[in-house]
Amino acid sequence: MSFLSSFMIPFLICLIFAYALTHKVDLVSAFSTGVCDGLKIVLNMFPALLLLTLTISAFRSSGALQLLSRALETPAAALGIPSPILPLTLLRPLSGSGALVVFEDILTQYGPDSLIGKIASVMMGSTETTFYTIALYCSAVNIKKSRYAVPASLCADLMGFCASVLAVKLLIN
Repeated sequence: MSFLSSFMIPFLICLIFAYALTHKVDLVSAFSTGVCDGLKIVLNMFPALLLLTLTISAFRSSGALQLLSRALETPAAALGIPSPILPLTLLRPLSGSGALVVFEDILTQYGPDSLIGKIASVMMGSTETTFYTIALYCSAVNIKKSRYAVPASLCADLMGFCASVLAVKLLIN
């Protein structure tokens, strides 16, 4: 198996060259066109990603994350979400790297085998960075009206958070 996998990429490259030769495709021109198209997509996505990154940094460093977490403790308790998980539930839709930092803090403080550590682990694996994904895909294909995508995605995130808690409590703990 290892022998086959080590030759797969060189085989694919040779296959592309053979196809280009037999079909008389100008490979250099096709490659440069693809690079130009890729750079245009990156330039279109950059403002949205920069705005998202700056907003998340300001949200965390201003203390708004902790303030909002404390304000949501009562409703979260009604949904069964433990209060130490709240910063993770607030950051996960915004930033994968920010959520990863909070996740590591939870595992360090409570341990991976604790109820809170297990819930955080399931949440990290079963939820998405919603705003990053919407910003990335909508800007990549020039969608200007993402009005319904955000509320639908946030509802899906809320269901994912609640399902994570329920799954850990019923199946794992």
